[in-house]
Amino acid sequence: MEDVSDQESFGDYLPRECLEETSSTRTWLAEQKSVGRMVLIEELKEEAIAEREAFLKDVRAKAAVEHPLVASIYEASTEDGRYYFAHELLPGETLKELSESNRTLRAQRFVHVLRRISEANIYHETRNNSTSPLSLDSILMDTHKVIRLKNLVIAGDRDPERSLRDIVELGDSLEKLLDRNHPGTTRCLTLLAWMRGEEVAEPLRWEQILHYCERIEQQLTEPSETLSPPTAEIRSKKMSGLALALAAVLIVVIGGSLLLFKKTPKPPTSTKKPGWVTIAAGEHTTPDGEKVSISGFEICAYEVTIGEYAEFLETLGLLLDSGSEKVFDHPEQPAEKIGHKPDDWARLVANAKQATSWNGKQIDLNNPVVGVDWWDAYAYTKWKKGSIPTQEQWLGALMSGVEFSSELPVSDWLPVTEETEDRTINGIHGMAGSVAEWTLEARPLPSNPLGDPQWIIIGGSYLNPGKGASTREWIEDRSTRRPDLGFRICKEPR
Repeated sequence: MEDVSDQESFGDYLPRECLEETSSTRTWLAEQKSVGRMVLIEELKEEAIAEREAFLKDVRAKAAVEHPLVASIYEASTEDGRYYFAHELLPGETLKELSESNRTLRAQRFVHVLRRISEANIYHETRNNSTSPLSLDSILMDTHKVIRLKNLVIAGDRDPERSLRDIVELGDSLEKLLDRNHPGTTRCLTLLAWMRGEEVAEPLRWEQILHYCERIEQQLTEPSETLSPPTAEIRSKKMSGLALALAAVLIVVIGGSLLLFKKTPKPPTSTKKPGWVTIAAGEHTTPDGEKVSISGFEICAYEVTIGEYAEFLETLGLLLDSGSEKVFDHPEQPAEKIGHKPDDWARLVANAKQATSWNGKQIDLNNPVVGVDWWDAYAYTKWKKGSIPTQEQWLGALMSGVEFSSELPVSDWLPVTEETEDRTINGIHGMAGSVAEWTLEARPLPSNPLGDPQWIIIGGSYLNPGKGASTREWIEDRSTRRPDLGFRICKEPR
């Protein structure tokens, strides 16, 4: 590589460091002497002079770009038989550098970045700009979180498959940059999966990605619907002597009154949820005395919550505009069933966000979702790349964690935490109480083994404890919904 000390100036530009060299070009970090700014110089090497026409065509194509997100071309020169052009030195780090250093972006920032990338590529598409492949190394973020893209335009007609290849590549490479520990993660992961062509008829287009990013940004920036606690309205003021006296009397009266009432136990305040439980392959006996064998699988330690189900509905809302909202539906789902909102969903989710009561029960977003039918449970678990447990899997999970299912205490419908008493030894929650659960497949009634199979609802609930974890009910209608009926998810072992 040529020594900088031996390198002549490029007109007004003084080379400082050679950053990259190919068979035909060199890229220099240089100082523009007249204005004292750092720029990049792309130089055609002497030995590649035969390629000058192609070089100049690419320069002209790049210079025609006028977009605030794309690096600008300052000047091109062919003086003294030297061919080069000066272009903007973008500030910040590339997304590739961020990824390699294991730094991540929260969902709101992540979709903002993706929205900006989409805007720049829509510009190229509408002008039929031919471009080099887009990669994380082509996208930079500065210290103010401003996104800019390198000028990837080249001469010629745009490859009709260019956008598709770029979108699929980014759908894969961007995933490592997403912070998984904050709201919006699931929506972002779903969007990336669609970019890769998963669960949709075809990968998304840039216009669709832009639209979905705008929708997710809006969802994540809308003011919280959680009501301020009453104390939020209290202002620190000097109280008069009379006011202090009245306050003291009120405290005594209220305190005495409270002693007359039995205290209502509060639900656990911890929001940390348990994880997945691995169930080994093996044989077990059902409550009917039938011996069944199951393959190994994993089961979620708790039933799907209101907050988790809300994210699923938001995903379906994003799919609505592209006509793909039925992508997770079961093939046999009735034509008259439109959507997957549970019964009384608007009031249920609003009260859960505000941590107030619904149907006389204090709830929050960590309570298991209720009011869902079998079709809803199927669609959600397909979205999560899992399935509803079969009766045999559910019972296998139960029997792997308790010797006698009757020993499990029946729990109320409480937020999911690690503190729940209704818990097997291996950590599965809510099998004896909380909410009853859908199972995947129909089975004949034990009393009529030759009869038509029916759908099984399993486990006790806060409204119908029954026999606790041994409770089962056979029904004919998969569209059944109840205020104590939910589901959990299982999946293949990792």
